[in-house]
Amino acid sequence: MRIKANGVELCVETFGAPEDPPVLLIGVTMLSWPDELCQALAGRYVVRYDLRDTGQSTFADPDAPGYDLRDLVSDASELLRALDLGPAHVVGMGVGGFIAQLLALDHPDRVASLTLISTRPVAPGPVDPDLPDHSPQMMQRLFGRAKPDWTDRDSVVDYMTGSARILSGTRGFDEQDARATAAAIFDRAEPTDKAQRASHLGIMFAAIDSKPRWRERLGEIKAPTLVVHGDEDPFFPHGNGVALAAEIPDASLLTLPGVGQGVPRAAWPTVVEALLRHTSGT
Repeated sequence: MRIKANGVELCVETFGAPEDPPVLLIGVTMLSWPDELCQALAGRYVVRYDLRDTGQSTFADPDAPGYDLRDLVSDASELLRALDLGPAHVVGMGVGGFIAQLLALDHPDRVASLTLISTRPVAPGPVDPDLPDHSPQMMQRLFGRAKPDWTDRDSVVDYMTGSARILSGTRGFDEQDARATAAAIFDRAEPTDKAQRASHLGIMFAAIDSKPRWRERLGEIKAPTLVVHGDEDPFFPHGNGVALAAEIPDASLLTLPGVGQGVPRAAWPTVVEALLRHTSGT
């Protein structure tokens, strides 16, 4: 379904019963969160959505977005309002974690609890000196490859499967899952260069204005916070999760051994159990 929020239309999908505790999942597209993972959160009213300029939400120009990071935060807040949901358990992964952190800071009445997965406390660009950054070798492997034909499904699936392999840890890569996810994301977005790059790579995050900084405000977060991070994450290395857990009051850190970026199927039992426990309040 499409929901009007903050002047745009967001494509939204829900799982479970509306009377159950609401869980808002924030990634790049709704398919950042596989169907089976959403279904495993039984007893929760799970909401996932496409950010603007991805999937089937309002599309303009992700290479030159006419919005900033705070607009994406307002999208999430207004989506919860439009769905008539009270405080929700907010789960942000990767760059979606930026939105989740700012939602907890700027709209605390909307956030019952916060979970941050594979993310960091600073926006795209150079990191703070005390935070580990992407290694040059990994970035060369990831972005030094020949680019796919973003209008060709097979080319995109092969490329994104290769990306998943690079970003996975020693127990995080599942080729069947990677190919299925890439294919599903391709099929939901328009078969154009910009639409596909936005949905697969979240390219708007390299262009949007993310100021002002928020790391110095992390101590203001009141929502109970769980930080989940793979100890082999090559994109946002584990030290970023350690910093988030240290700087958010009373946050707990769940380290996933052998896991890279994201939540691979091998880690689902551990992460689902932790999420169900963390979101057990109303």
